[in-house]
Formats: sequence, C-alpha cells, structure tokens
Amino acid sequence: MKILFMVQGEGRGHLTQAISLGQLLRKAGHEIVGAMVGTSPGRQIPAFFNEAICTNVLHFDAPNIIYNAQGGGMNLQRTIYTHLTNLPKYLKSLRRINEAVTEIKPDLIVSFYDTFGGLYNLIYRSGIPMVCIAHQYLLLHPKFVFPEKSRLNRFLINLNSRSTSWLARKRLALSFREIPSRIDLKLTVVPPLLREEIARLVPRNGDYLLVYMTHHSLSEPIIAWHLQHPEVKLHCFWDNQDVAEEFAYDKTLTFHRINSEKYLNMLAGCRGLVTTAGFESVCEAMYLGKPVMMVPVPNHFEQECNAIDGVISGAGVTSKTFDLSVLLEYLPKHLNQSARFRSWYHRGNALFLKEIESFAGMQIRKEGLKA
Repeated sequence: MKILFMVQGEGRGHLTQAISLGQLLRKAGHEIVGAMVGTSPGRQIPAFFNEAICTNVLHFDAPNIIYNAQGGGMNLQRTIYTHLTNLPKYLKSLRRINEAVTEIKPDLIVSFYDTFGGLYNLIYRSGIPMVCIAHQYLLLHPKFVFPEKSRLNRFLINLNSRSTSWLARKRLALSFREIPSRIDLKLTVVPPLLREEIARLVPRNGDYLLVYMTHHSLSEPIIAWHLQHPEVKLHCFWDNQDVAEEFAYDKTLTFHRINSEKYLNMLAGCRGLVTTAGFESVCEAMYLGKPVMMVPVPNHFEQECNAIDGVISGAGVTSKTFDLSVLLEYLPKHLNQSARFRSWYHRGNALFLKEIESFAGMQIRKEGLKA
C-alpha cells in the first residue's frame, strides 16, 4: 500500500512513533509516500525526524499548547486566544493538506494525533481510510483510571481525542499494558511504538540516578535537593542552550544537553529515572527494567493520567515535586516488570501489521472495480 503519515509536531513522542511505524511498514513491503507535520512558532521539528522518516516531509501551521514562563505548566487562556486569532492560518493549512492528499493519492492515511486529522475527514470527505494512533486514545477506554475530581478535564481531553479522529476507521491506543480492545468504540489497544535502538541496549546496574527534564528551569529543585544529598550521584538531561554540552555542577551532579543516543545509553545504566510523565520516556525505562519516578508538569492533565496509569502498570512511583528521596525510598520495593512489558511490546509488530493491512484487501477490491 501507499501510506501517507500525518504527524503532530509538538513534542517528540508522535514523531518517534511515526519513525518506528515507518520502519515496520517498509520491512513489510509498504511505501511511506509522505509525512505531513504540524509546526508552530518557536518550535522546530528535530533534525533526526527529517533524517529518519525517509520520505518527503511537508510542514504546515498547526495549533500548539502554550506554556507559562519558566516551565510553569500550560497557559490555557493564551493557548485559546492564540488558536482563535490564528484560525485563518489553520484553515489554509487544511487546504494545503487536501491539496497534498489529492496529489499523492495514498491508499491509507495514518494520523499520529494530528490536530487536523478529524477536521480533514469531516470537511473534505476524501474517502481515503484513516487510522489514528496515539496513547491519548486509551483515555477513551471505559476501564481507564482517571485522577479524582477530574470530570471536566476528562471531558476536554477526550473531546480533543475524538476531534482528531472524526470519521477515522480505527483508533489504535498505545498502552503500557494489555487491556481488552473496544471494537464498538473503534478502539484497538496496542503496545507502544519505541525507537529500534532500545531493543539493542543491555541494562546495567550503575551508581547514579538519571533525570530528564522538559525545561531547564526544573533544574532549580534538582539542585536544591542535591545540595542536601551530595552523596547521591546524579546525571541530568536538559534543554539549556546557554551552557556546554556537558556541564559538571560539582563532583556528583552533571548536566547534559539533550541527546537521544547518549540519553538511552545512560538510561540503560542508571539506578532509576526521574522524569515528567511523558509516555515514551516511561515506556523506555520499563523496557530496560528501570524504576521511574513520574512528576507530571503542572496543569498538564494528560501527564497526570500517565502517572496514574504508569503506577498501575508497575513502572514506579509518582510525585508532585522533584523530591528524589521519594525514588530512593521506593527503589528497594520495586518489582522489575521488564519481562512482562517486553512480551507485550514485542507483540506489537504483528498487531500493527494486522490492523494496517486490514485495509489492503479494500484497496485490491477498489483497483479491481476500476479495471
């Protein structure tokens, strides 16, 4: 089949998922005929995506979440205002998407939680089947466990998930663990899509804790904790462009500029991981059998949900602050779930091919009718 990707460009999770699925589909003989990626001001698509996706990449303007300064969580008012003022620009993006689809004529569109996926189906009715893939679709599952007193946030995030997948044929919900699918909701539960490099790593028992922060301002509570516990060796990855690639704060605290290969190698050798509750980073740690302390970004409901689901799945423990003592106290109690997680993960190739290739017969029949 000729398969076209639509990818949400905010964050790295959806981008790496697209790369992983592209590798799998090519090995099965399918062709990735393009990748359309939503971008926004101040956010650049990482170079690794353009290199690894191995197809033409089309960028278009898309909405994104706007955060408060200094990593203080989502700014809802500014996010809504910016989206409304940029509405003409977003309508232009929809027209550009339609022009690309009309020109490429794919047999299938795979959308990685792209904001315009459902709107494109609703407005243009191209007749090309669409499959939508994201961890967020798991929150539509009746068995998903939400934070207490979160009815409004639950409604809003699921409204967004439904809007990204309007008129899609299937929703593939990435999950930490196996949960029965709900075909009546067009919801198929599947394993995570992770970078191929993770399977080549050999876990080691190192002497340090690893910290991954989404904003370098989060280093302040890390440093404060470190000064009270200088005997604990820490390696931290951050996005600070104003210091060297590797910055030694002192003998037991080192900061590293974000680098995917270096991060994965250090993840394989750490005692445990401290991170915000992003889905991919927790999955990578679970694959390697590393305990995780998940600290959701303030006002980020999806990460609050990920943290609860991660604890249920055996990933580790959650905390509202970067108090690393919580992880140290948890380490002796951790039960390594890597064997169960790997078993679930390695079923993914067959499950993804089954779901994607179910549309191949439809394409063969369509071509036969044309003939």
